[in-house]
Amino acid sequence: MAPTPTPDFEARTRVSFARQAAMVTLGITLERAEPGLVELALPHRPDLTQQHGFLHAGIVSTALDSACGYAAFTLMPADAAVLTIEFKVNLLAPARGPVLRIVGEVVKAGRTISVVDARAWQRGPDATEDTLVATMTATVMTVLGRGIAG
Repeated sequence: MAPTPTPDFEARTRVSFARQAAMVTLGITLERAEPGLVELALPHRPDLTQQHGFLHAGIVSTALDSACGYAAFTLMPADAAVLTIEFKVNLLAPARGPVLRIVGEVVKAGRTISVVDARAWQRGPDATEDTLVATMTATVMTVLGRGIAG
């Protein structure tokens, strides 16, 4: 049986996301939270790039990881926290920006372990089509009763 989101899942997700200093530092924002799905925005900034001017793969991976974790978090009990236990990233195109749209979506939600996919998209040069920049598949854990909270 798939987990059912708590009535306050969106507020809990937004409060938890706002506590991540790393997201604030990187300028990543939570744009949407639905049961089993979140959307983040990552603006291109020169201080987040590698030597060729593209967003660094580590920065893109960080955003994908948060999207996966928070997509799963939307389906977790009110007293749960989320931790990533494994992920795989595919970098498909240079991340030029100006803004990456990162969508995380739960593939299989479980009581303890969930599998989540995320995709990072950027607006194409003709401004009519999005380009897939990177993908992630992650395994995340629901953490209960270990002294950490959402």
